[in-house]
Amino acid sequence: MSYNIPLIVGAASSAIAALLHICIIFGGPAWYRFFGAGERMAAGAAAGHLYPPIVTAGIACVLGGWAAYALSGAGVLQPLPLLGFVLPAITAVYLVRGLVAPAMFVFARRRLTAFWVWSSMICLGFGIVHLVGVVQVWERLS
Repeated sequence: MSYNIPLIVGAASSAIAALLHICIIFGGPAWYRFFGAGERMAAGAAAGHLYPPIVTAGIACVLGGWAAYALSGAGVLQPLPLLGFVLPAITAVYLVRGLVAPAMFVFARRRLTAFWVWSSMICLGFGIVHLVGVVQVWERLS
């Protein structure tokens, strides 16, 4: 059996992003600031509030789940529930998130920061990799 390489790359990308979010929790306020989470999240982390680590851990869990679904679509893991719906939905979320910076450039240029540009480019890349993989396995998913 052959595995779908783009979806494996997509899974690895989501897994790395999940691990990075966990590292941000342990890295503390400086990491929240460096990765562009905003001053409210950084200040909350500095004050010991639970909101920043809970939100960040939640994002990490979602990204970890997305990695599992990509591996399932790639044929590495057994088919997960609703794979034919969830994997295209993940792809769509990454692609739409990738369009945030261009939309901000047009509609809210004053709010556009380096964080939005970089994170949008990263998400767009993840989305394109997922899209290529989903197109390649579409017959098996449907």
